[in-house]
Amino acid sequence: MCRAHDIETSNDGRVWRGAVRTPLYYPDAVTLVPGLSAKEVLTGIDTSPGCSVKDSFADLDLSAHGFKVLFEAEWIARPADGPVPERNDLAWQDIRTPEALTAWEEGWSGGDATGLFAPALLDDGSVLVIGGRDGDGVVRAGAVLSSAGDAIGVSNLFGDAWPAVLDTAHVLFTDETLVGYESGDDLDAALAVGFRSLGPLRVWLRA
Repeated sequence: MCRAHDIETSNDGRVWRGAVRTPLYYPDAVTLVPGLSAKEVLTGIDTSPGCSVKDSFADLDLSAHGFKVLFEAEWIARPADGPVPERNDLAWQDIRTPEALTAWEEGWSGGDATGLFAPALLDDGSVLVIGGRDGDGVVRAGAVLSSAGDAIGVSNLFGDAWPAVLDTAHVLFTDETLVGYESGDDLDAALAVGFRSLGPLRVWLRA
């Protein structure tokens, strides 16, 4: 997402950071190892109101710096070559054009597209956006699959998308592991299709 918005990032093996404020809903910093101090995580990012931090090991306390916990979730993982449930009756497709991406974002947001998902995202070879349309052509479900090393990240899932996600991964990424994070009912849905929980994470937001 940062590349699609021309935002520079850095990764020192301990913290991933955005050089400037990252796109809405995306963290300004992500912890990559446990046991970091608040100072180390917050140094080098814009910590003004709206700043968010993905606490990947749920072991930070940023409350003294004006942050509050936005939500907690569980990391999940599943082999891509696992069983594939039957797809629903939506017409699934890879999202390839800016116009299709706009329609996809409208479905994802449940309203109007704001340009959060920039067309440049479609030019990134490590990213695949999929969407399922109903009989009227409205996008009712979808997800983003992102390749990183030997894992495929699954994010921005909405609607009844797991069957199509797993089918797509089974065909394209047979030797990879699917990873992501979910909470509440969405976590239950992921566990029901074969994911297992790996541990907690937490997202902090400066109000």
